[in-house]
Amino acid sequence: MKERNHDEAMADIYREDPAYALELLNSIFEDGDQGELLIALRQMTKAFGGVQAVAEQAHLNQTQLYRTLSPSGNPALSSFSAILKAMGMRLSVQPIQRLV
Repeated sequence: MKERNHDEAMADIYREDPAYALELLNSIFEDGDQGELLIALRQMTKAFGGVQAVAEQAHLNQTQLYRTLSPSGNPALSSFSAILKAMGMRLSVQPIQRLV
């Protein structure tokens, strides 16, 4: 049996269950951990066709996408939105439910 690394295994999960990818991103947004977000997006890039395909669909060059999703990356909102759109997702704003 061929061994896979964690990123490849997660890419397979996201590919097979895009709804899980969406749930995970929403959970990460709730926590506000940018490092975790960039890891998930790198893994999702593999699931959604790879760097070349996502970069083309997001109208970014591959180097820009690598830099944007690197551990030290800090994606601009326009790049982030384009990456999500290339993966069939979008940002959404929802009210915070307050307990009264």
